[in-house]
Amino acid sequence: MEMKLTKFFFGFILLLQINGLSAAKTDSSKYLLLDFALQLEITDAVDEMYNFNFHKAEVEFNWIRYNHTEHPLPYFLYGISTWWQMMPNLENRDGVLGEEFLAYMDTTIVKAEKLLELEEDNPEAYFFLAGAYGFKGRFHSDAKNWGKATNAGRLALKYLEKSRQYTDISPEILFGDGLFNYYSIYIRENYPLLRPVLAFFPKGDKDLGIEQLEEVATNAFYTRVEAHYFLMRIKAFELNETFDALRLSEYIYEKYPNNPYFHRFYARMLYQAGQYRKAADVSFEILQRLDNGQLGYEEVSGRYASFFLARVYQGQNNDDRAAYYYKKVIEYTELVEQEESGYYLTAQLYLARQDANEENYASALDRISIIRKNTRRKDYANKEARKLKKEIRRKR
Repeated sequence: MEMKLTKFFFGFILLLQINGLSAAKTDSSKYLLLDFALQLEITDAVDEMYNFNFHKAEVEFNWIRYNHTEHPLPYFLYGISTWWQMMPNLENRDGVLGEEFLAYMDTTIVKAEKLLELEEDNPEAYFFLAGAYGFKGRFHSDAKNWGKATNAGRLALKYLEKSRQYTDISPEILFGDGLFNYYSIYIRENYPLLRPVLAFFPKGDKDLGIEQLEEVATNAFYTRVEAHYFLMRIKAFELNETFDALRLSEYIYEKYPNNPYFHRFYARMLYQAGQYRKAADVSFEILQRLDNGQLGYEEVSGRYASFFLARVYQGQNNDDRAAYYYKKVIEYTELVEQEESGYYLTAQLYLARQDANEENYASALDRISIIRKNTRRKDYANKEARKLKKEIRRKR
């Protein structure tokens, strides 16, 4: 729960700040980030980044760095690109990519601080400082480095507050306002421990936040996709508006068909909406891309796709095919060491029942032990595993 809480919070801070400067009451010719021609070039590069064409994106970022060596913008973009390279499995953040990401954000901070030395009250510098600290906070919160995450979040809030005097309502700032209006209430309702932190901000309005995000998704320029992304997640996981979430996930997948995160989210929404044949087709494609070594397709995506296929075959009473894909779920999950996930436990429970039905009791009991080891006694999988163990004892 703590990981989910901090991920929401730091992501919210970051995205609120990213869109705040676009509506700043300032001379656009004075600040690089507000140069319209450059915004168009950045948008093209960001589109390539979302579609996992990182080389094409970073060619453009290299051009920005060549022409603006002392500006934080190119280093910030390198950091975002590295973040998305980690995005399919953020649990795997401790290697080279994690180090690169932190180095880019630290460089962004250094360059932004130099901007403040040249101009004491520089809103562009505030943008990069809040953004870089926000991303660092999210990185450390995902890694459960709570001390580092808290310090980065405190600094992100500091610079966010400094920048608020420059903002005004526009199609772009509505994105940040929409996130704030929705999540300031959501966090208050679901995470009481963060209420003291939210005292820095006025109270939001969830319904208004949804309306604003929908307007941004329709009318904004470069925040349109981000608005779709958040609406998709809100509707899928918090409002239970599955068919709206499916519509949004289909849009973002079709726009970025090589993005494994969007690909597997689309498969998930198809399955939840009961479109099983299409969910199976999309899941097969994910596994094929994984087998072919396509960039970004790894074990977490494989686990999702295998699970949806297993459930589809289970619904068709095709026990052999269901068992095959449940075993793939287990294989992929153990490779990323996430044995407490619901997908993994469901797979183990199904196979334990199948083993028991085939009188392969030793294997069934091994699976039951795994389930109990990775769950609490009150959890559904734990209760079902104990019930199955009693049935096996009676049969034996």
